[in-house]
Amino acid sequence: MLRLLACRAVSSLLAALLGFACGAQAGVMTRASLQERFPAPLTVGEKDAQLPVWPIFKQDMTTPMLAGYVFESIDFAPIPGFSGTPLNLLVALDPKGVFLDVQVLSHHEPVFLEGLGEGPLLRFADQYKGLSLQQSVKIGSNANRGEERGSANVYIDGVAKATASVRILNQSLLSSALRVARARLGFAAGRDPEMVARVRRDTYAPMNWDALLQAGLVQHVRLTRGRVEKAFDGSGVELPVAGHADDTFSDLYVAWLNAPSVGRNLLSDAGWQHLLGRMDEGDHALLVIAVGPYTFVGDKFVRGAVPDRLTLKQGDLPLELRDLDLDDPLALPENLRGVDAKVFRVIGPAGLDPAHTLDFALRVTRDKGMVYPERISRSFAVPYTLPADQLTLPEADGKGWQGIWRARAWELAVLGAALALLALVLARPEWVVATPARLARFRTGYLVFTLFFIGWFAQGQLSVVNITALIQALVAGRDVTFFLYDPMTVALWSFVAVTLVVWGRGTFCGWLCPFGAMQELVGQVTRLLGIRPIKLHRDVDHRLKMVKFAVLAVIVGLAVASPGWTDLAVEVEPFKTAITLNFVRSWPFVAWAAGLLLLNVLLYKGFCRYLCPLGAGLNLLGRMRLLRWIPRRMECGTPCQTCRHRCEYQAIKPGGAVVYEECFQCLDCVAIHDSAQRCAPLIARGRDRVIAIRPLPALAGGQA
Repeated sequence: MLRLLACRAVSSLLAALLGFACGAQAGVMTRASLQERFPAPLTVGEKDAQLPVWPIFKQDMTTPMLAGYVFESIDFAPIPGFSGTPLNLLVALDPKGVFLDVQVLSHHEPVFLEGLGEGPLLRFADQYKGLSLQQSVKIGSNANRGEERGSANVYIDGVAKATASVRILNQSLLSSALRVARARLGFAAGRDPEMVARVRRDTYAPMNWDALLQAGLVQHVRLTRGRVEKAFDGSGVELPVAGHADDTFSDLYVAWLNAPSVGRNLLSDAGWQHLLGRMDEGDHALLVIAVGPYTFVGDKFVRGAVPDRLTLKQGDLPLELRDLDLDDPLALPENLRGVDAKVFRVIGPAGLDPAHTLDFALRVTRDKGMVYPERISRSFAVPYTLPADQLTLPEADGKGWQGIWRARAWELAVLGAALALLALVLARPEWVVATPARLARFRTGYLVFTLFFIGWFAQGQLSVVNITALIQALVAGRDVTFFLYDPMTVALWSFVAVTLVVWGRGTFCGWLCPFGAMQELVGQVTRLLGIRPIKLHRDVDHRLKMVKFAVLAVIVGLAVASPGWTDLAVEVEPFKTAITLNFVRSWPFVAWAAGLLLLNVLLYKGFCRYLCPLGAGLNLLGRMRLLRWIPRRMECGTPCQTCRHRCEYQAIKPGGAVVYEECFQCLDCVAIHDSAQRCAPLIARGRDRVIAIRPLPALAGGQA
């Protein structure tokens, strides 16, 4: 019965982590709670039947007028933060896409839970009020900020020591707001930004400049002085230099440089490879060339920055252009050599769709008046449409978490290969355990991989936070598909769920836990220094191992009854401090993590064995293990006690039975069992004699 219940528990956990339980939205607000946040003269209407948004109305005389929509970001963009749990923002948009309000409803960002406090996070979110989705919002200082007149960008201040967290907030806010704007405000003709076409990679054909122009791969717009003068008519602004109306003010050429038909013809082979190496999956490289007295970059333009005179929109929504800072020579005609030519990148998450027209705009700003000049700007359209034969149109819905999985495909491939190797070694350990040196080298190498790649690089430290986040979501009736926004966590939990059935909890705790790997590596170093951990009496060890179940019970209880206290309770795990934040945290947390590493020197992996709530949970789930995979002999325990004395985890009973729930799968006992030099029964059989049982030699101080 216990095994059946455990099987069902693991099956439910895996299904939830894979996002099968997706019946409810993640939001927590009600109409009544929203009305408290938006009091009279505003009125909150009924929740939309098709979309988790509430309309807000304002009374105009006797007629209620739509003032905007309010929604929660977690319903549209549940992007996980450091804890694996998404931030949840309350967002109010007016009918023109202006942010009426942005409030932080909940978060689990460790840097704001202590140390900096929540104040900087709330002040950061408050900066969005009054900004529009039709503006290019940038975090921090652009290199050109304040240097160019008439900048098309809006900058908000970031938070020092919390760069990643505020960018997660920014991404959550803009992604969710753009979805609502497209669905309810008519932005971008209702297109889903993640259902975009892709630039084909198989379209290369040798072409010169004239052929590229004729094919529409390079497109040309000439801006005359007369057109600019006409745009400023009636403004009281005159162009500073006289000339004829048909004179060239700016001659612009635009091309999609990462399209092979363009890039491979305008760049050398080395330059083409350099361009591809500078771009991430989904990024776009756009070449802009200017001839004439007015160009798209000013005299103070800084390489690698955002241009202030050139903007890009698609469907009325802004896209950031950033100089890619390439010096590779371009194969341009003689009349274009030496002119301003820049390659700008648009990052993949911006949602640029190559199948639709790019609306470039060249901004011209002039001063009116002498003492306190008024700046007047006009924008001139520079449209560009990539030919249809250069595109692959979307065939399936690629929105949401799928893009994150694609972006981390190589990390998942490395992890998959490492997990396959581990599974092979655990299933067929004979080669690895053939010699003590081989096992030691393999184990140390794998633990180094776990700590550095899975832990510090890929941020794949599983945690009891994953369990509490699942519990809180299920209790609140929220969608739990937000787990899929963290591919490493889902991949590891999936592997752990399978190995719990096959081998038990030791696969994760002994091989795949980054903090566990750190403890073991520290222990190896201290042993080289002559410091060896002590072993407790088995009765004391058994009692201490029960403590972790009490810790788990307290955390689970708080997750159900008091989510606010849960954030504090889960700090019993040092994972966030040691792995996620690399010990860059306030001193109490660092002291706790360092203290547990010191405990590990005295009591081998003391935290894992006695305190870890995640280990306790895996211990319980591991009881549905199907195999007794560690080989035993009749002599194990009677009379041979070699494996029991060598087991650092004290997971072997005096009678020789393995306590799989406390086994960390280090393979030491397997290596002893298979060794004709280390296994006492094998030694006895080889010599055809019975091993004499002798008393231990006298210890120091005369004690036996």
